[in-house]
Amino acid sequence: MTARQHSTEAQGEAVKPSTRLSTGAAVAAPVMMLGLVFSMLLLLAPAKPAVADCGPAVSVVIDGSTKVDGYTQEQLKNAAAIIGAGKTLHLSAKGQMISVMVALGESGLRVLDNGDGAGPDSRGLFQQRANGAWGSYADRMDPTTSATNFVKALQGVAGWELLEPTLAGNKVQRNADPYHYQKYWPEAVKLVQALSNAKFSLQGSDCAIPGQTGAGDDYPWKNSPTWLQTGANTASTSPLGMYYRECVDFALWRVNQQMGSTSAPFKFLNGTFRPDRQGLGSALTWKAGWDAKGWPTGGTPRVGAIVWYAPGAGGADPNFGHVAVVKEVKDNGTYVEEGYNGNPAPADHSYYTRAVANTVPSAFLYLPTQEEKK
Repeated sequence: MTARQHSTEAQGEAVKPSTRLSTGAAVAAPVMMLGLVFSMLLLLAPAKPAVADCGPAVSVVIDGSTKVDGYTQEQLKNAAAIIGAGKTLHLSAKGQMISVMVALGESGLRVLDNGDGAGPDSRGLFQQRANGAWGSYADRMDPTTSATNFVKALQGVAGWELLEPTLAGNKVQRNADPYHYQKYWPEAVKLVQALSNAKFSLQGSDCAIPGQTGAGDDYPWKNSPTWLQTGANTASTSPLGMYYRECVDFALWRVNQQMGSTSAPFKFLNGTFRPDRQGLGSALTWKAGWDAKGWPTGGTPRVGAIVWYAPGAGGADPNFGHVAVVKEVKDNGTYVEEGYNGNPAPADHSYYTRAVANTVPSAFLYLPTQEEKK
């Protein structure tokens, strides 16, 4: 780790490839800083994901007086039928929301007796095809039966609980755009919560959704001393195993937060992130760490994904690179990244945001709940 800092463009301006980011963040183990970070890392097969706890199934009771703004009684009854089918099959609250989301995206929560150009034989709430997989015509037109068949198919998708909701729905429906359902997720959450007989939240659970990462500088250790203030030999590390207020510590905090771990003991640590127990390390080694863990990477910014700059890329430190987090994706070919230690002194080791062109970073490192939009 070097104490040299490099100038950056002002916050809010797109970072050009020639612009220097501040130095890459240090890791907890000084020995790695002395050279091991440059070693070739052995990439192991990915570990099997743990089963997620997505909360208990919820049930609903509605009558003619039940109202949700923007929805008719017919739509509410259909939503209740979907939630009820999930309850019968012990589907979690998140699974029930996914089911309602898909029905919103396919039919607007209406039992349609017609299909479309891509599927003229599609029928019902879920636009299920007449291919034998979804039962008879009567089954597809019945809200409870069609929902039951959808739920069974969803439960048959390996690891669906850890997928982003739209991706889980797409694994069942197999429509052309895996992100077709994304815009219906907020309404699905609203409907299930409004019709539920119990209050609940996905925040802080194993099924927290990437992209809901907090607001601004919520890093828990923002006032802790940096290694520059205490000296590398006596510096303290955060509960995540990284030096306080470095880019890697903030990024690993965001990973934990998005995966539902917001207090000690944290799920993802510098020393235990990789299945081979090698340290996740400095920014230089994060792409290799993702590969070793079997988590996806790509070239498309996704809210909540880690932004990885190889050494020298986009003005990153020539020895250690840099990591940040995608805060917002814009329509003009840029995204807003957030992070720590991305500005020159005296604003180093603090929170920053900046707009960046999508082509500048070396890669985007996704959580296991995300994948690149093709």
